[in-house]
Amino acid sequence: MKAVLSCKKSKGVSATIQISGSKSESNRLLILQSQFTNLKTENLSESDDTMVLQKALLSYQGEVDIHHAGTAMRFLTAYFAAQPEASVVLTGSERMQQRPIKILVDALRDLGVEISYLKNEGYPPIAISGKKITKKTISIIGNVSSQYISALLLIAPSLQNGLTINIEGKITSAPYLQMTVSLLQKIGVSCVFSENKIEVKPVSEIDDVAILIESDWSSASYFYSMIALSENFKITLMGYFKDSLQGDSILATIYESLGVTTYYNEEDASITLSKNNKTIADHILLDLVDAPDIAQTIAVTCFALGLGCKLTGLHTLKIKETDRLLALKTELEKLGAKVTVTNETLELVPSEEINENVTIQTYNDHRMAMAFAPLALKKTIEINDAGVVSKSFPTYWEDIQKAGIIVDFK
Repeated sequence: MKAVLSCKKSKGVSATIQISGSKSESNRLLILQSQFTNLKTENLSESDDTMVLQKALLSYQGEVDIHHAGTAMRFLTAYFAAQPEASVVLTGSERMQQRPIKILVDALRDLGVEISYLKNEGYPPIAISGKKITKKTISIIGNVSSQYISALLLIAPSLQNGLTINIEGKITSAPYLQMTVSLLQKIGVSCVFSENKIEVKPVSEIDDVAILIESDWSSASYFYSMIALSENFKITLMGYFKDSLQGDSILATIYESLGVTTYYNEEDASITLSKNNKTIADHILLDLVDAPDIAQTIAVTCFALGLGCKLTGLHTLKIKETDRLLALKTELEKLGAKVTVTNETLELVPSEEINENVTIQTYNDHRMAMAFAPLALKKTIEINDAGVVSKSFPTYWEDIQKAGIIVDFK
């Protein structure tokens, strides 16, 4: 399915949009809910990834296919490893079988779990024979993916002796790790994070608890981009808290310098985005090591505004749904941009023109489709495989139409 996007009107748009719960929070809470059934949630993510994880948690035998869901692959690897009755083959899409899992598997093997690779060493598919884990201390490197550490933390409360994790080196995407710690603490688990050590004590049961999941900040990024590229749009997004667990909430600060002001409406837990009159610098430098998922949106926004940018801390983007750095370079250059990438940076030279009649390829990556869509406020564009957005934001195309973009499907 191809989406043809154009601008309905250039100014005066006002819209209110409800975005479903954070995928990151939802997936963590689903793993915890499988261990503590009296944990209740509200505003669970409607994303494909969350649906896939929910379904997978019902299976303890045979093949479990998580398709493109990277978070599910990592969290389920640890979860099934700690279930003595589990005997599963965990697999996924062709791209998923190119995404590394070795660091987590090595840690679980060190805890005594039997895990074997069925194709290529270090990559899915993997066969897992779950067991009762009694060892209580593990070391793991922290500079590749915080999800490996989060996967271990999420099973730690139900292990016989809990778990102490010693993290070696700098921690990548630290706010996501802090999110995991905070959710454990919210449900009553003793979890202490000090410097590069996290200690979780075992818990046999928790008190009844209900958690309202905040709406997804990475999904909000596309509306920030729309406001930045518009003349006088105003968009209210429901379900957001000023005191957020999500690292991507840094959007509010970043986009303030790109012409977007965020007003927090604490009474109804919403944010209202509007244009500000601040002077925008012609070049920005950002370290996104703690929020790499918003890099695509920021790069496209800067290009459309005619700004230059250098984004660093992006080494995890090469092992996402696609090599996002290469994909960004390829698609931005179609539009007339001059882009340089390394293994962990992207640098964009200011451009005055945006090429017409460009078709954006999405590479099975939901964020490629959504990050480029706001460009329709400047030029009509086409986006191939538009249905890929369901991975994280199933109502995306309907919602951006409320906010002033025309979407025609072919």
